[in-house]
Amino acid sequence: MEYRVEGVSQFKGETLRIDFSGREPIFINSSVAYDLGIKAGMILNEGDIAEALRRNDYRRARERALYLLDDRDYGYVEMFRKLEANYPEEICYDVVNNLASLGLIDDRRYAAKCAEHYLVTKKQGVYRAREEMRRKGIPADIIDEALEEFSDGAADRLRELIAKKYARKLAEEGGVKKVKAALARQGYPFDEINAALKEFDED
Repeated sequence: MEYRVEGVSQFKGETLRIDFSGREPIFINSSVAYDLGIKAGMILNEGDIAEALRRNDYRRARERALYLLDDRDYGYVEMFRKLEANYPEEICYDVVNNLASLGLIDDRRYAAKCAEHYLVTKKQGVYRAREEMRRKGIPADIIDEALEEFSDGAADRLRELIAKKYARKLAEEGGVKKVKAALARQGYPFDEINAALKEFDED
């Protein structure tokens, strides 16, 4: 079915209202209307209108993604999930693929930053860091690759964590058991915990 454009008017900000004969109006960004040459008097069919709305959704989703990237890095899956809450799945894939092709989204770069954040800044163990990164949708092989870069300093980070946060608790009744449990929850394996506590006790 075809519809005549009866009027193009500013609705709000950069959004235009497109009125038709015989159907409900649509609301699209002025740049989308310009690109498609939409103006009063022209004839559009349902396919033309669907394409205008698709382009409008793509533009909005991409602008949203760029806004989010201004604040911090995102991985492919995490960004897709953010967009999927408000935009169609196909649009989300198109936007995220576009940003990945431009290097604005890069899972390896993102994984490296996450690994540093969890292991170095938050002093979490590798198990906890891996789980947090997995929840963000980072592929398992890229997680392993990123965590491996920080493997050499794991023992030092654990000893530093014990000295700064748990030293006093070790002197309390049942303190050693509680500290071991706390460190396990932080993602450290028991063999590393026992070795670090032994060194701490000897020092």
